[in-house]
Amino acid sequence: MRESVLTRNTKETSVTISVNLDKPGEGIINTGIGFFDHMLTLFAFRAGITLNVECRGDLHIDEHHSVEDVGIVLGQALAKALDNKVGIVRYGTASLPMDEALVHATLDISGRGYLVFNAHFPAEKAGQFPTELTEEFFRALAHNAGITLHINVAYGRNTHHIIEAMFKAVGVAFAQAKMITGDTIPSTKGVL
Repeated sequence: MRESVLTRNTKETSVTISVNLDKPGEGIINTGIGFFDHMLTLFAFRAGITLNVECRGDLHIDEHHSVEDVGIVLGQALAKALDNKVGIVRYGTASLPMDEALVHATLDISGRGYLVFNAHFPAEKAGQFPTELTEEFFRALAHNAGITLHINVAYGRNTHHIIEAMFKAVGVAFAQAKMITGDTIPSTKGVL
């Protein structure tokens, strides 16, 4: 089983995350930010993983530290669970509609964390979630997971739909990329 558990404690947040890449399941996600919890649940479901997240953060200041730190720890947990990446497909892509919104997500489990993020949000918040934190989350995730991640919004008018399509599309792309179909490292370099 490809799984991991990681904890990160700072003066701003305490985050514990467990992932199981090979056993889809209903995890427990509690960040104190309802919209964000919903998005993480959607990502995990579409990725075909079990994800548990417990985050206690300085929400009396704002949501930034919690969202970014969850991205950091989730990225590290995914990287640890992927281990040496033997046999994985490596690449994944998804074009996902959510009502009037369409989002494209493409990723490479390359060992090189990088984010390309092309999006505009019509509203500043979705629930109590500041929409600008969407990019912060995916940047932290990609960098710490060692994933090259491109997210491009083709179009959309509803902020909730756009962000939801992002999390689902990244989940679908990750589900493809993490699949084991062989017994070698999928790189001519022999390492990822």
